[in-house]
Amino acid sequence: MLKNEKDVIEIIEEDEEMMEILRAAKTLNLPDWWVCAGFVRSKIWDTLHGFPTRTPLPDVDVIYFDPENIDEQHEKELEAKLCSILPETPWSVKNQARMHKRNNLPPYKDSVDAMSKFPETATALGAKLNEEGEVILAAPCGIEDAIQLQVKPTTFFTETTERTEIYEQRIHKKNWKAIWHKLEIHHP
Repeated sequence: MLKNEKDVIEIIEEDEEMMEILRAAKTLNLPDWWVCAGFVRSKIWDTLHGFPTRTPLPDVDVIYFDPENIDEQHEKELEAKLCSILPETPWSVKNQARMHKRNNLPPYKDSVDAMSKFPETATALGAKLNEEGEVILAAPCGIEDAIQLQVKPTTFFTETTERTEIYEQRIHKKNWKAIWHKLEIHHP
């Protein structure tokens, strides 16, 4: 069983594919970067379900925070660099210094602030390598829901009816329970 952040870091460190992805992302030397969302969440859920292999990811989300260069084309160039390192990985790179505009929100303070505004607490997770090459986690909503197989909206997604509807639509579309049957889905 996974009990804390240390346990989550350990399962990431033991997964060579995840470590390759983190090492590739680190080569970009991006400010305030994280590989987040399903990359971490799905590994936790796969482990807790006893799956012998990882559930395929539709994308690998790399986020960073650079208010000095918010050109979307730059993100595509970064994705191309990552594809040259790991071509089989479905990369998605987004600068969180510009994403607030797309989401019609006030500016984010940093990448972790942006993660705190993801739809689900179990998705608001990120991992990266520090300068020593060690895995570190960001969990602005904590890791408890993820390791207890609870799918709940972040506080941000319970603040308005519109956001609650987005959360509900996403839960329906993702249909995570079809893959991870032990999940408990919460509705605001």
